[in-house]
Amino acid sequence: MSKIVADTSVIINGQLVSQIESGSVRNFEIIIPQAVFDELQSQASKKKEQGFIGLKKIRKLKLLSGSFGLSIAVGGVHPSSDDVKLASGGRIDSLIVDMAKENNAILYTSDHVQHLVAQAEGVETVFLKSEIKNEPLEFLKYFDSETMSIHLKENQYPLAKKGKPGAFVLTKLNDEFLSKSYLEMISSQILNVVNMYDSSTLEISKTGASVVQHEDYRIAITYPPFSESFEITIVHPIVKLSLDDYSISEKLMERFSDSAEGIVISGAPGSGKSTLASGLANFYHKKGKIVKTFESPRDLQVDSGVTQYSKLDESFDNSADILLLVRPDYTIFDEVRRREDFVTFADLRLTGVGMVGVVHANSPLDAIQRFIGKIELGIIPNVLDTVVFIKDGEIKTVYDLELKVKVPTGMTESDLARPVIEIRNFENDVLEHEIYTFGEENVIVPVGKKVDKIGIEKLAEDKIKETFRQYDPNAEVEILSDNRVKVMVNEQSIASIIGRGGSNINEIEKLLKVHIDVVEKSSDDISLTSNDLPFSFSESKTAILLTVNRDFTSMHADIYADEKFIASVRIGKKGQIKIPKRSDVARILMDFSSSQNDIKLYLKDF
Repeated sequence: MSKIVADTSVIINGQLVSQIESGSVRNFEIIIPQAVFDELQSQASKKKEQGFIGLKKIRKLKLLSGSFGLSIAVGGVHPSSDDVKLASGGRIDSLIVDMAKENNAILYTSDHVQHLVAQAEGVETVFLKSEIKNEPLEFLKYFDSETMSIHLKENQYPLAKKGKPGAFVLTKLNDEFLSKSYLEMISSQILNVVNMYDSSTLEISKTGASVVQHEDYRIAITYPPFSESFEITIVHPIVKLSLDDYSISEKLMERFSDSAEGIVISGAPGSGKSTLASGLANFYHKKGKIVKTFESPRDLQVDSGVTQYSKLDESFDNSADILLLVRPDYTIFDEVRRREDFVTFADLRLTGVGMVGVVHANSPLDAIQRFIGKIELGIIPNVLDTVVFIKDGEIKTVYDLELKVKVPTGMTESDLARPVIEIRNFENDVLEHEIYTFGEENVIVPVGKKVDKIGIEKLAEDKIKETFRQYDPNAEVEILSDNRVKVMVNEQSIASIIGRGGSNINEIEKLLKVHIDVVEKSSDDISLTSNDLPFSFSESKTAILLTVNRDFTSMHADIYADEKFIASVRIGKKGQIKIPKRSDVARILMDFSSSQNDIKLYLKDF
């Protein structure tokens, strides 16, 4: 009686059973190595689907044996602990080949490497290629053009999220409870296609949980002991957006195109972060840049020219070593979550790679906060230059980070100066928060908006202004504390205010009984009396339009409303400035102006 030794692969995929049922294998003694049986038992004990499938196939072999003249036996010895430790290096496979050699048997396998090794050792072998079944996957029946994800749980109704990011409805698909056996059947289907299709990969396999990426479906399967019952969650992107589909200001588009190389996209789960990241990846690819991604699982919807990397030996840090050798221009890091992810992101950015990171956060400030403590405070602005917050699939807020050495806002003594990270609203350049070290703690401090002064403080400010406007008619005063003020004047007025040896300023301080810091006015403080551009005001459905003479096309201008600076903008084609109505700039512009006469445009001198 001829002998067959079957390895793990040919049992799990059912090819040996198929050969028997078709009549190709008759009157054989089939030996299942003890190492194969132990491996399947171990997987089943860990609740892994392949283990259960393999054990069921062995049971079926025994049921078929009598009808086809077969003898089924488990042979060999149990693998030692050293054999198990070296299993990933091929030790178990070597034991199986040795068993076929010792028994003068034919090795049946669906593992191409195992087949080649057996041939090299002179062992007769039959390679049974896994059959690709064209039967439709059961879960596909739950999806339609509006379904974002389906949620299938044991003893529950099937549920689906229908709609779009930020505007979806959780819908019951039917009134039938899902049984455990039905979910196991769906799970078996999914795991069976992993090794049959190049478009399917097993991204994560742990005790009680598996994650599979099948085409553009991300599938998470959980079962005891990880979850209390069997559950399958399948996510499917329903839209693929380009940057043109977002309401992006011209200023922000220029930032993306020309200078942004440390971008963080933040938002709550399901807000549309990965969709924007995919759009940016495709945008850079079309600009002729080399773009790679870091993903686990690999589910970004990107162009075929963008290479998608996963973890190498369970670590993105190892992937980074390879990434630097292929010299990308931009890398999209999807789901920066663990401490080592933040360190890898920062390391790649500091080596000169343009980075786009996706971070779960409820606000753009929370996204920045997640980097504090993971990397040194002083290098955060070198790692992050643009923080984009997504909500309901739209860009809501954009922050710009810059490191300065200054006295933090609210403090008055000059010896309190320290490195401060300024967080400004990108669209209107308004300072909103500051990050600095206070004591031994790194703190994020909101910068309060200036309010109109009233009462005694207003009277004091007017008195000080009156004193200094005899030197500079446009002098401005800022009260820092009860006994300290800052006076801002033109450069040519400073000498006369100070006087010889400081005699004049000393007399003024004695008169007003406060300490006075005299500083030169910045360009933003200078009274706006020139470069006032005439313009026409109009509105479209989506934008506010300010149109100036075509001669100013491609130049830059400042927008003021009620004498308050709103934003710096670039004059577009045909002299038109287009401000999206849903942007922060449009909202602030409307808040500060009651009519067109309140709005002023000033040409900037570049």
